[in-house]
Amino acid sequence: MSAQTIGPARTAGQAAAPLRVGAVRTVRHSLALAGRGVTKFVKSPMQLTDVVLTPVISLLMFVYLFGGAISGGHGHAYLQMVTPGVMVMTVFQASIGIGVSLNADASTGMFDRFRSMPIARSGPLIGAVLADFVRYVICLGTLLVLALVMGYRIGTNPLFMLVALVLLIGFALSFSWLSVYIGMLAKTPGSVHGLMTIVVLPLTFASNVFVPDRTMPGWLRTWSDVNPVSLMADTVRGLLNGGAIADPLLGSLGWMAGMVAVFFPLAMRAYRKNAG
Repeated sequence: MSAQTIGPARTAGQAAAPLRVGAVRTVRHSLALAGRGVTKFVKSPMQLTDVVLTPVISLLMFVYLFGGAISGGHGHAYLQMVTPGVMVMTVFQASIGIGVSLNADASTGMFDRFRSMPIARSGPLIGAVLADFVRYVICLGTLLVLALVMGYRIGTNPLFMLVALVLLIGFALSFSWLSVYIGMLAKTPGSVHGLMTIVVLPLTFASNVFVPDRTMPGWLRTWSDVNPVSLMADTVRGLLNGGAIADPLLGSLGWMAGMVAVFFPLAMRAYRKNAG
């Protein structure tokens, strides 16, 4: 990361000379602000309610309410198929929270305080995204424990399971930058949630998370084949259940890199304008 010029620090009513913040200090500032975000979760556990209840409700609903009709009575086979997909869906939905939270910070003047401090401009945004790591770990841990209780069985090995969890968290963190960008543009936290839902729901339901794509019409199957949610679901299925990994993994990594490359600079530009 190149050196960045941060905003002037206010001391005794005068503006200090702009500081140059390099990559190492940017990382340190981001980690410190990530610690601030984690502390908020610790002091207010109710902020984690959505990442605990959403995976529980989603898995129970799709397995017991819709599973029989979709799978033709083969409940265990459907549980094996849908669990990795629900893991992708829930961390994807959890990424909405970061945009809502940052939008709320902007409305309270928090960004003005950050701007007056000698820290990297990108620190508040990177720190907030990194703090969401805790939410994703709790979300996936809750879902995996419930799935195992319901009868789901991992068909590979612990190393592959660990790789799957790391990829899922990386997927959520990458798509978080879209949420951050919308959070910087929207007027209210509620509008952030609404706009992100418009993005998340079509991507999720036009994918192979709940049903095999071979049952879809041709045009929808073509989209599902390149849908980032489908690609990540296939990757996680391969890592947890066994099966092909290489092609969906490459596609997933391409989407993740693209989301960061596009929406990180857009989010930073919107943040500077918002904080200015």
